[in-house]
Amino acid sequence: MEFKIQWFPGHMTKAKRMMEKQIKLVDIVIEMLDARIPYSSSNPILMDIIGNKPKIIVFNKVDLADIGRLDAYAQKLKNKGIPLVYLNSVIGGDYKKLLTTIRTVAQPMLEKWLKKGVKNKAVRVMIVGIPNVGKSSLINRLLGKSKVKTGDKPGVTRGEQWINIGNNIELLDTPGILWPKFEEPEIGFSLAVTGAIKDEVFDNQQAVEILLSRLLENYPEALKERYDIEIDSELSIAEILLVIAQKRGCLRSGGVPDISKVINIVLREYRDGKIGRFVIDNV
Repeated sequence: MEFKIQWFPGHMTKAKRMMEKQIKLVDIVIEMLDARIPYSSSNPILMDIIGNKPKIIVFNKVDLADIGRLDAYAQKLKNKGIPLVYLNSVIGGDYKKLLTTIRTVAQPMLEKWLKKGVKNKAVRVMIVGIPNVGKSSLINRLLGKSKVKTGDKPGVTRGEQWINIGNNIELLDTPGILWPKFEEPEIGFSLAVTGAIKDEVFDNQQAVEILLSRLLENYPEALKERYDIEIDSELSIAEILLVIAQKRGCLRSGGVPDISKVINIVLREYRDGKIGRFVIDNV
């Protein structure tokens, strides 16, 4: 089933130009990835913008991810020498490790500056990532207060903000940007179902049907436990939706299943981590 998105991200062109301008001022780049979709949430456009700048990868929302599958993917990045940090979207995570990692990556440039007689120069760090991956929330936790606009919808952060978080580190929060065309339908699906793309531009029912199919294949016990469904190989996605409608009382007058309501429930509960912890990318 090919997943289609009516996607016209013209407003992100401005954000891309801003990042291309600011990258000249940046010493280190932090790319935030969604731990549920570690492959799909890496923006290929960002690689062109970042160039040879030192990079740190932060996997956010690890509390919603299948850690075993995530670790297997992350090990490939470690083998390439890329520093990694895991963060929890609810309770935060090891922010001290992130700060330590920034300092470690910055050490060669600090020594270079010192040889030139430059002391106490702030290390400038740009945070990049797809919409709704948690960049502003990360900065707020590092600051210890809500200074940066955040939201649970894509596209809340706009403009450019340099924020001093102390210890001679300045962060630039950037708007989440996507790319004009998803060459792989798999990527479009992963971004849509996790909330990186506004719900209005894709078919929610198609997304949920693909999601349920993926969970049925890889995580059948999670579906069984959440929705009290007897799972077997003969069960179709349409039948699963009907069972959930019955179990949750999603019925119109005359006992007709309200599939639209079921679609919204499954999508919301997946995003909230109530069904289980998954990595839905084929990694």
